[in-house]
Amino acid sequence: MDWFALARPVLHTLDPETAHGLTLRALKTGLAPRVRLADDPILGQRLWGREFSNPVGLAAGFDKNAETPDALLGLGFGFVEIGSVTPRPQPGNPRPRLFRLLEDRAVINRMGFNSKGLEAARTRLAARRRRGIVGINLGKNKDTEDAAADYVRGVEGLAPFADYLVCNVSSPNTPGLRALQGRVALADLVARVQTALARVMPNNAPPLLLKIAPDLTADDRRDIAEVALAAGVSGLIVSNTTVARPVELASPYRDEAGGLSGRPLFGPSTEVLRDMYRLTGGKLPLIGVGGIAGAQDAYAKIRAGASLVQLYTALVYRGPGLVGEITRGLTALLRAAGFASLADAIGADHR
Repeated sequence: MDWFALARPVLHTLDPETAHGLTLRALKTGLAPRVRLADDPILGQRLWGREFSNPVGLAAGFDKNAETPDALLGLGFGFVEIGSVTPRPQPGNPRPRLFRLLEDRAVINRMGFNSKGLEAARTRLAARRRRGIVGINLGKNKDTEDAAADYVRGVEGLAPFADYLVCNVSSPNTPGLRALQGRVALADLVARVQTALARVMPNNAPPLLLKIAPDLTADDRRDIAEVALAAGVSGLIVSNTTVARPVELASPYRDEAGGLSGRPLFGPSTEVLRDMYRLTGGKLPLIGVGGIAGAQDAYAKIRAGASLVQLYTALVYRGPGLVGEITRGLTALLRAAGFASLADAIGADHR
C-alpha cells in the first residue's frame, strides 16, 4: 500500500513546515514503513573508499539535526546527507519560510540555517550504529564574521561520524554566504578546513566536498573548478537552490524570497553540472542535485557527469516510493543503453 498517497491530502492541508515536522516524527517513531529492497549490482560503485549500493541520495535540508538518518536509509536511499549543521543553535528566519509551489512542482525556502547546533547532532550521530552512508553538511552561524572558523568547528566536532563532509557555501538564505565561492575566500576556507581535518583525523579523514550554487557566472565556475582541483577537494555537489525566478512559474508564491528548488531547477542545475564536469576534466566526483523527479532525470544527471544524485523536493509531491521507482528505472535505462555498470555511464554525454 502506498501510505504516502493516503497521507498526502492531509499533509498538504497543513503548513509545509508543520507537515515536515510530522513526517520526521513518523520516521523517528517507526510509523513510516521500511521499503528497502536489494539494489541491482549494476547500480553499485566504490567511491571515496565507500561502497554505494545505489547512487540515489537524500539531499541536505530534510534531516537538519541528524534525527532520522537510519530510518531514511531504510527507505531505499543509497546514502543520506544530514544538515546543514551550524556550530551554535540558531532559530533561522521567521515563519512562514517554506512554501509549496504546487502548480510548478517546486518549493521556495528561506529557512536560514535553522539548526539545533553541533552538539545536538554530535550526540545523535555518536549513538547510531554505522550502517549505511551518511554525509554531514556544515554551515555557518548567521552572526559569525570569520566563516571559515565555523566550518573548522564543524569538522572538529563531527568529522569522526561522517562518511563525507560538505562545506555548504551556496545557501541564498544566510547573508554573505555565497561570497565564499569567490576564488580567494574559497581557497582560504578549503585550506583551513583541510588543516583541521588532518589534525582531527590524520589517518582516516572523510572526503571533503563543496556545495555550490546554480547562479554562477562562467568566471565563477572556472574559479571554483581551479580551486577545487588545486586544493585536492574530493568532490562537488551541484547544486543548491536558485534565487532566479523562471517566467513560467505559475504559483502565487513565485515571488516569495528564498531559494527555489524542484522541477524548475532541473535545467539550470544540470547545465552547471555539465560545465563543472568539463572544467574539472572529469577528475572530481560530482553529486548532481536539482529537479530530479524520476529515473530519466537521474540518468540525465549521470550522463552529464554526476557520479551520484540527490533529491528532496520531489518527495514532497511523490513520497518515498519515488526512491525505489528511480533505482528500478535507472537500472532499466542503463541496461537498455548497453552499459555494464553505472560507472560506465558517468559523463557519457561528453564522450
